[in-house]
Amino acid sequence: MGEWQNGLFGCFNNCGICVVTYFVPCYTAGKNAEAVGESCCLYGFLSILGCIGIYTRAKIRGKIRESKGIEGGFGNDCIMHWFCGVCSLAQEAQELDPAGGAIARE
Repeated sequence: MGEWQNGLFGCFNNCGICVVTYFVPCYTAGKNAEAVGESCCLYGFLSILGCIGIYTRAKIRGKIRESKGIEGGFGNDCIMHWFCGVCSLAQEAQELDPAGGAIARE
């Protein structure tokens, strides 16, 4: 199994993703969901709803892990989004688009 290309605190590897995610995390959550075949608007909205948001963001993180062959589990994904939600979203966005183009430009 593989590992994340960017560390959890590697937010500043792509400043565009970092800034967008810090100020509008629901946008990044929606774009991450869209990249794995889920509804951008639905998951973007759900991401701001406390415990429901943690669950939905962890679910998308799991799909990203599966698609990239990254080790981990749902419990760990929940913990990542509970304690480091913004960093987790940025890490996922960087994993989905290593060039950083899609999220930073739109």
